[in-house]
Amino acid sequence: MHSAPTHTPEQAEVLAAADAIIDAFAATDTDAYFAGFADDASFIFHPEAARLNSRAEYEALWSGWVESGWRVTACTSTDRMVQTFPGGAVFSHTVATSIDSADGPDSYVERESIIFRAAEDQPHGLIAIHEHLSMTPEATEA
Repeated sequence: MHSAPTHTPEQAEVLAAADAIIDAFAATDTDAYFAGFADDASFIFHPEAARLNSRAEYEALWSGWVESGWRVTACTSTDRMVQTFPGGAVFSHTVATSIDSADGPDSYVERESIIFRAAEDQPHGLIAIHEHLSMTPEATEA
C-alpha cells in the first residue's frame, strides 16, 4: 500500500516551484511551463466555458493560442501567499499579465491559486495539480 507523502514543503520550495511556472509563462516557454504541472492537473480559468480536466486539455488550448500569434510580453506576481500542509501547498497571488496577439496587445490583472503536491522527482520537490484563475474585483466593476 502506498502512503501519502507527509513532508511539509518549506515556503522557499513552494516559491521556487511557483516562480518556475510564472517565469516560463512570462517567456511563453511551452515546454518549461507545462513541465511544472502533473499530467492529471486540472485548470479553472474564468474566460473558459468549462474546467480543463488534464494538462493535455490545457496544452491543446495553449497550442491554439500560440499558433494564432498569442504570446506573453510581461508577467508580474504580487501579493503572494504560501500555505503549506503535509504533502503539499497552496500558492496564491495577484498576477498582472501583458500579452500580444492577432487582436493586438492587451493587459489584465487576475488572482490565481496553484495547488502543489509533493513530488520527489521534480526540481523543487513539488508538482502543480490544480490552477485556478479569477478576475479581480476591480476588473468586474469595469
